[in-house]
Amino acid sequence: MIPHRLLVVCSAMCSAGMVWAAVLIAGLLAGVRLVPTPAAVGIAAVLAIPGVVAGVIGNRWSYRTTRPRARWALTSWVPPHVPHWAAMLAGVIFFGFWLAVVIAFAGLDGNAEQRDGQYVVENNGRVTVITEADYDRQLDHEQQISLGILGALAVGGTFMTAAVLTHHAAPEPTHTQSAGLPLA
Repeated sequence: MIPHRLLVVCSAMCSAGMVWAAVLIAGLLAGVRLVPTPAAVGIAAVLAIPGVVAGVIGNRWSYRTTRPRARWALTSWVPPHVPHWAAMLAGVIFFGFWLAVVIAFAGLDGNAEQRDGQYVVENNGRVTVITEADYDRQLDHEQQISLGILGALAVGGTFMTAAVLTHHAAPEPTHTQSAGLPLA
């Protein structure tokens, strides 16, 4: 079992990672890169990844599930003691990060780089010279994709660690819930 204090720390880190990624994505959407990409993505990863790992391991140990009983039933994906509003809120925030990734992918024109003092975009073997502003916009899209993915992971880590942390007050699952029962 994962120690309670470690889960609290991991949950707080994931929450901070989620806010960090959201603020930086909002800045990118407003046209301002608040932090250089290596620092922004590195800090987001350090904040999100440990909580995601702790949440997955904690949920696996606590609920002993391998798959949901019904694919699209919310109660089969969410531990039985977690309020539905919390699961829906996590889903909406996750969707926001997913949407940020989709928007950034739509804006990508290829792989932006500097060659011989010029800014270029390479797409399917075709190299196009671009302006510095277009180059910066491409880098912003790449940072937004990374932050969107890490933000979505942070949402999952926050949700999973919170589910494990609140499990002690949960009622015992019924025969229709998959927690602790072998799956057919």
